[in-house]
Amino acid sequence: MLAYDYPLLSVFWTLLWIFLFVIWIWLLIAVFADIFRSHDMGGWAKTLWVLFIIFLPFLGVFVYLIARGGKMQEHAARSAADQEKAFRGYVQEVAASSSGPADELAKLADLKTRGVITDAEFEAQKAKILSA
Repeated sequence: MLAYDYPLLSVFWTLLWIFLFVIWIWLLIAVFADIFRSHDMGGWAKTLWVLFIIFLPFLGVFVYLIARGGKMQEHAARSAADQEKAFRGYVQEVAASSSGPADELAKLADLKTRGVITDAEFEAQKAKILSA
């Protein structure tokens, strides 16, 4: 019964409008994010762009994409490079601070040779390290 009230072409038309609405929302978010992360624009320029997009949304977004589309790509590339650099730094920091079982055993052997721990303590800690 529903198929007679809402034909297949209407379903496709509705899906198209939903898809276009989602793209529009994504464009708005991308443009606003680019406006606020732009370091090459001053506060007044950012304010004017935001007001332009709020009061004339379609025209504002399309003009922004035409006028500053290249800058948007540069900002996205710089942001991705900064995130990659931060990730690599974090990984290197964590990798340098963590030590494996061989390092732990070397530290234990050093403590044993200096007489800080006994043979029994050395064997107990060695068993614990090797079992982990």
